[in-house]
Amino acid sequence: MKKGKRYLECEKLVDKSKKYDAKEALELIEKMPKTKFDETVELHVKLGVDSKQADQQVRGTVVLPNGTGKTQRVLVFAKGDKAKEAEAAGADFVGAEELVPKIQNENWFDYDVIVATPDMMGVIGRLGKVLGPKGLMPNPKSGTVTMDVTKAIKEIKSGKVEYRLDKTNIIHLGFGKVSFGADKLLENYQTVMDAIIKAKPAAAKGQYLKSIAISKTMGPGVYIA
Repeated sequence: MKKGKRYLECEKLVDKSKKYDAKEALELIEKMPKTKFDETVELHVKLGVDSKQADQQVRGTVVLPNGTGKTQRVLVFAKGDKAKEAEAAGADFVGAEELVPKIQNENWFDYDVIVATPDMMGVIGRLGKVLGPKGLMPNPKSGTVTMDVTKAIKEIKSGKVEYRLDKTNIIHLGFGKVSFGADKLLENYQTVMDAIIKAKPAAAKGQYLKSIAISKTMGPGVYIA
């Protein structure tokens, strides 16, 4: 893949033989040539676990102290009082069975996160093939299957993110925008890293954190010591 001029200019600022401390790395990303949009700053953590083993999965959620810089649109599957509660808490969309054909037949995806009350999981199960590949299936582990819809919506809106291991044993996660500046990004970074370290599975052997890199949407990775 051909690298653009701006990417090459960003690359010149990075010493590939060096590992930076987190603040240095974030300050470096801040100095890189800007694009026309506010780029997301991404974290890439390679872990010394085997994602194929059920007892070595690493997955969870964390609320970023400075938010993500992105407004999350929340769809809630709920009925009755819980539907009213979701509307009052600021959900963007609320519904039940009537949403199934809309999602299945109309490819309706104008939302970023789905929250559901436990009684609605039978309905959502019908959408597994559509929502699963997009990472939109609600899950009790990520706090998106819950009776406390108010808490779930407020946390998502204030900057809750989910981290999970991919098939190559790497966690990829956006944790803010370049415009936040190094200090706010550092707070978010430390919050995520603390959560990932705490989530170390008991079955994981040897070195847990294999490598840590951060990058911006249109920039090269900067490795962190």
